[in-house]
Amino acid sequence: MVKHVILWTLKDEYSDAQKAEIKAGIKEGLEGLKGQIPGLAEIKVNTEPLASSNCDLMLDSLFEDEAALKTYATHPAHVAVADGKVRPHTASRVCMDYEI
Repeated sequence: MVKHVILWTLKDEYSDAQKAEIKAGIKEGLEGLKGQIPGLAEIKVNTEPLASSNCDLMLDSLFEDEAALKTYATHPAHVAVADGKVRPHTASRVCMDYEI
């Protein structure tokens, strides 16, 4: 199994209300991929970090293997969410993939 974790920071130009709306859209879009992409076992987006955090939201996902993660990265449903809901609104992205 492969864990795929991403931390994003949203662009500073957004108000708190806009950030909440963007985070909800990202959560809905990414969590909606469950069952659409072969090898994607679990996917969860956390949009409520504690004040001690230095990012705005986190993707925590689990794949059957590294090949499944590579399939996910280029799958049209994932690319649509990434290009439509994530990339336009994020200022930074940090990713860690690891085997469990």
